[in-house]
This record gives sequence, C-alpha cells and structure tokens, in this order.
Amino acid sequence: MSAGGLAVVRDWRHSSNAVAALCCFALVGFALYSQQFMGLVPCPLCIFQRVALAGLGLAFLLAALPLDAQWRLQRCAAVLVAVAALVAIGIASRHLYIQHQPAGTVAACGASLDYMLDVFPLTDVLRKVLTGSGECAKVDWTFLGLAMPAWVLIWAAGLGAGGVWLNWARRPVLAA
Repeated sequence: MSAGGLAVVRDWRHSSNAVAALCCFALVGFALYSQQFMGLVPCPLCIFQRVALAGLGLAFLLAALPLDAQWRLQRCAAVLVAVAALVAIGIASRHLYIQHQPAGTVAACGASLDYMLDVFPLTDVLRKVLTGSGECAKVDWTFLGLAMPAWVLIWAAGLGAGGVWLNWARRPVLAA
C-alpha cells in the first residue's frame, strides 16, 4: 500500500472515531436537554448512564488521536472503547430490568444521588444505585416504543462494537 493510501486510511479511522465521540456527546446532550427543557428528572441510574456515555465519548476521542504509528496503542484505545461500552450496556440493562419489574416489587424512591454521595462511601452508593429504586422504575419518555435506557443500550452496543472493529485491526481497514 502506498504512503498516500495509508494516510487516507488513518484519516478515515481518526474521523470515524471523532464522529463516534460526537455521537456519544450528542446523546449526553440530549439527556441534559430532556432534563432542562422537557422537565424529565433523571434517576441515579440515568445519571450513571450519562457518565458511562461520556466515558465512551472520551475513549473515542483518545482513539481519534494519531495512534496509527503504534498499533498497540490503537488496540489499547479499542479496549478502552470496549470497557466503556460494556459499562454503559450493563447500567442500561440493569435499568431496563428494573423498569420491567411488576408494580410494587421495586423498592420505594430513595435518597437523591447528591445526598448519597455526601453521606455514604462510594461503594455503598454504587450498590444502592445499582439495586434500583422507585424513580428508576418509572418510564417518563419513549421513542418508537423504547424507553431512554433501551436507546442507551442500543447506541452503546452499536458504537462499542463499531469502535472495537475500527480500532483493533492491525492492518488498514480500507484498501487504497
């Protein structure tokens, strides 16, 4: 492959990672928009999903750096993308599980995330949030019949799989 063809592949890979990062940040931006302008109050699991998507976006930004000269660094970026995507998928899956429990089986609404972070150690906060409570079971918004956690799961799975495929390959993804 010519040096010019390799540069095109590098530019394509970096651009694709940058677009994926923008998608992640746009999803977080929509969540913030829905909170500020649509009046949707996020539950603790929603906030954790936002943090996970922001982490996925940061992993994609790292992958967008010119790492092609060091394919091992590029693979490290692929692993970071995979880990961030799996965290987002896990939190969204837990949220969907809680939302699909029969009425009355989910614990009553708990303390706010701010209060829990002030009072409890971080490990206790994580355990309490992932256990879920009444505010996490409520579905306030749907699009095409899917609640927000389902969309987070779909986007995180798609972006994560695409990001790993894009960044794991040692050889150029496109032929010149």
